[in-house]
Amino acid sequence: MKSIKIYEYNKCGTCRNAVKWLKAEGYDVEQIPIFEQPPTAKELKELVRLSGLELKKFFNTSGEVYKEQNLKDQLPSMTEDEKYTLLASNGRLIKRPIATDGEKVTVGFKPAQYAQVWGEAVE
Repeated sequence: MKSIKIYEYNKCGTCRNAVKWLKAEGYDVEQIPIFEQPPTAKELKELVRLSGLELKKFFNTSGEVYKEQNLKDQLPSMTEDEKYTLLASNGRLIKRPIATDGEKVTVGFKPAQYAQVWGEAVE
């Protein structure tokens, strides 16, 4: 059985659906509570690298904290290191769920994307 780590929030319906989908595909899912244990700046750098996505895709732009801190206007003037430090400091700023097997990474949950990236888990 393949294992996968997923940074998630258990009260988030999208996160619960992602976990359910992965388990149904035969994954051993390690659930990491993103608010209590957000990835470090170093871990985030690796997740971004493996995902092939831009760093800005890791921000939860619809979240309260993002809006309260007016990050839409602040992010363009921040350095990349400042952005990583900011994300690592507050799990509520991170788009969820983030799933990784150490080689690939997905952000958010769309069944079609999961099928493409994570389908056929059983070896």
